[in-house]
Amino acid sequence: MSKIKNILFIMADQLRWDYLSCYGHPHLKTPNIDRLAERGLRFDRAYVQSPVCGPSRASFYTGRTVFSHGATWNLVPLPIGELTLGDYLRPNGVTTAVVGKTHMVPDREGMARLGLNETTDIGCLISQPGFDPYERDDGLHPDKLLKHKGGKLKYNDWLRSQGYEGDNPWNDFANAGEGPDGEILSGWYLKNSNLPARIREDHSETAYMTMRAKEFISRMGDAPWLCHLSFIKPHWPYIAPAPYHDMYGPESFSPVHRSADEKTDPNPVFSAFMDTQVSRTFSEEGVRETVLPAYMGLIRQIDDHLGRLFDWLEETGKSRDTMIVFTSDHGDYLGDHWMGEKELFHEQSVRVPLIIHDPRAEADATRGTVSDAFVEAIDLVPSFIEATGAPPASHRLEGRSLMPLLRGERPADWRTSVLSEIDYAFYAVRETLELGPADARGYMIRTENWKYVYFKGFPPQLFNLVDDPDEFTDLGRRPEHRPKCQEMHNLLLDRLLDRKNRTTMTDEEVLGVRDKEDERGIIIGKWAEVEAGT
Repeated sequence: MSKIKNILFIMADQLRWDYLSCYGHPHLKTPNIDRLAERGLRFDRAYVQSPVCGPSRASFYTGRTVFSHGATWNLVPLPIGELTLGDYLRPNGVTTAVVGKTHMVPDREGMARLGLNETTDIGCLISQPGFDPYERDDGLHPDKLLKHKGGKLKYNDWLRSQGYEGDNPWNDFANAGEGPDGEILSGWYLKNSNLPARIREDHSETAYMTMRAKEFISRMGDAPWLCHLSFIKPHWPYIAPAPYHDMYGPESFSPVHRSADEKTDPNPVFSAFMDTQVSRTFSEEGVRETVLPAYMGLIRQIDDHLGRLFDWLEETGKSRDTMIVFTSDHGDYLGDHWMGEKELFHEQSVRVPLIIHDPRAEADATRGTVSDAFVEAIDLVPSFIEATGAPPASHRLEGRSLMPLLRGERPADWRTSVLSEIDYAFYAVRETLELGPADARGYMIRTENWKYVYFKGFPPQLFNLVDDPDEFTDLGRRPEHRPKCQEMHNLLLDRLLDRKNRTTMTDEEVLGVRDKEDERGIIIGKWAEVEAGT
């Protein structure tokens, strides 16, 4: 295939796979994302390596599983030796920039050990997980956290230039509503989710990030680029600007997806997560009904702005040589399975949308079609490498390029299962279960018909996805299903053992080591010199 010049890598934060009309939502219309699907390939079974922002994104950016790269949660630094998208594409002349969220934490200890800091060029790249710095904004900046993280938020500076006063207009305007007497009502509290944000729509985070992406692309001119447009929404705080705050009412909500049976003798880890504050809150009557208008409105707002961005790319001619990828870092329970947030391994949490538009003629065969192949977050880095013609790195990368699927060719050895994992040492659940920091681990392996979840120190979960696609009936502790649990456990172990940990030497170099032993004077087990040439 010819080489792709540019890549627009779009990620929405905490967007469920089934909250787009092209993925089957009956009431939430997303015509522009649907248009992308009509022009590209929509993957129906895409899964993240972890249902938490930081580790999921680390896998998207490194092409490696959480078990391998080690950034197991939001505050865990990505080790300095891990390569990311920019490291792979930059030698090929591709400027790789982020506009929005990465949620990555730099390995400052590793940087200090090597005498690096963020004021140097290489230190700056390492501290921004390999991206060229442009508009980093993780969307987690109330006053105390902003001061703790250091630096200033560009979006706040821009908001003040637009007339929004105060130290943190991100918090007080973009993510807050207003009471009847003019009081500020924080969007961090779910009861305020159905209020309009105190900001003009064209000044909101989604509008601002889209504007900044256009500015970056324009600035690049004819030079090749990858723009990671990483929207902060529809992640909490769940609050949308008018008119998006009340576009959707009860008649447009999907029914809550949960069963009373799930609370009857549940798996201990699942039980502990159901008992967290966010899960108890989302299980109360009226809560999801208050949150859903904002959540759905924020998705529709993203779709509208993407429509304008797509139109602009076509008007400028850039769409002819730009691959467009749309996905999410994980889902959102929204009260399903008696849960809030994400973290565990039900489809609502671990399954994401993935749409790829490849403008090359070789991808014409799959335009407007749907792939049911199992794909993972780690597949994007090798896909981008192949698409741009960058040197392959099979000794590091654990994902597989999706380019054959885009051409309509599914390799005979394509994966038949997907992996995800979580380090829940940072949650109150660990204390509830009386676990040490190293013991709060969970792993999921999902095949066509079965889903198996292993929690260290606890019974597993097992779901028969043919008879129980809703994942309401946990078979993990039933004696008659022990053979299936063992079979799935072995499959999980095989996958974990397949991780790539010899990352500093290519496979070709490994194969060449034996051929060079004699010339390096390494003679092992030979009786006499005459044998050296035999």
